Parts: sequence; structure tokens; C-alpha cells
Amino acid sequence: MITVHHLNNSRSQRILWLLEELGVACEIKRYQRASDTMLAPPELLAAHPLGKSPVITDGAHTVAESGAIIEYLVDRHGDGRLKPAVDSAERLRYTYWLHFAEGSAMPPLLLRLIFNRIETAPMPFFVKPVARAITAKVNNAFIAPNLARQLDFMESELAAREWFAGVEFSAADIQMSFPLEVSRRRGGLNDRYPKLMGFLQRIHARPAYQRALSAGGAYELAS
Repeated sequence: MITVHHLNNSRSQRILWLLEELGVACEIKRYQRASDTMLAPPELLAAHPLGKSPVITDGAHTVAESGAIIEYLVDRHGDGRLKPAVDSAERLRYTYWLHFAEGSAMPPLLLRLIFNRIETAPMPFFVKPVARAITAKVNNAFIAPNLARQLDFMESELAAREWFAGVEFSAADIQMSFPLEVSRRRGGLNDRYPKLMGFLQRIHARPAYQRALSAGGAYELAS
């Protein structure tokens, strides 16, 4: 039996979704973020030395990192589903988006979160103008342009196809769901990007996605 170490409002939600798409049963071990820091609890360290989610255990195997988990589950339990054929153009796109999600899409979104928190963090009144000036400069000169460039790129990539790897839904779309849901919340994704907004509507309507929400509990990024 696969165990998913599931942290609320985290990347582990898409692992639950993948398992629903594959029809693979799992045990969910739940962890709650600290209300003050929003960090994972120390109990996750027992599952993996980094204390982060997602992590799965499958018999003697412990697998961490979203992309690695997705590849492991699709290879071991997919029976050829949710990934394009080897040596196809779609397979190359599949591999690209599977890695793009965390390697390119998430870093500027994380920076946006960090600098937003710096700007609103309690601090001496005489420090606030300096902190706000620094965060505004970093956001305007680096974070916002990178986010916009990425959204433009992803929008253009969906102009000719419904899914990221091609005409068929794949695990790459599951991997891409998290950065796009985060972008909808704080990365500038809105109705100016109809292809990306349509993608979110399609994945949110999938029965397996809805079942994963029921299994995983409250997930603010889906709202």
C-alpha cells in the first residue's frame, strides 16, 4: 500500500490527484502547517530528512520531490497511461513540462511570496520605507517581468493544443497544475490568459481531481 505524506495546501495534493487518475489506492498520512509560519510540522522529518511534502512510501521505497514521485508512480503503476510514447514529439514535451513546473515556474512565485511577506512583516517604523523600497525594486525589476514572461510563454504553448504535452491529458498536466494554481492566486494569472484559465477549468472539472480534493481536505489553491 502506498502512503502519501500529505501536507495541507501543498504540492502533495497533485500526488493524490495522480493516484486518483491511475485508480491506485493509498493511505493518507496528514500533516498541518503551523498557523503562524505556514511551515510543515517537524513530524514530517520522520518521513524524509528534509521534512517537506510530498513524500510517498511504497513498500521499501521512499520517494520525495514531486517530479520524481510522478515519474515513479506513472512508471510503476501507470501501465502506459498518462505519458506519451517513447521517442515521440509529445514525450519530449512531456519531459520538458514535467521539469519546467518546478525548475522554472516555481522559483519566481516563491520569490513573490517571500518579498510580499517581507513588505508586510512587523518591523520598526523607520525600517519600513527601506524594506518597501527594496521589495518594490526587486518585484518591479525582476520578479514581475519573469512571471509575465512565463505566463506569456505558457499561454502561447497552449494556443495549438489542449494539454501541455499534446492532444492527450498526461501527468505533465498534473505537475503543471500547482504553479498555475499558485499563479492564479499571486502570480498575475487572470482572464488576460484565456488558454491557461481554460486549462485550470478543465483540470478542476475532472472527476479524479474532485475525488482527490475530497480525500485530501481543504485546498485553498483550487478556489
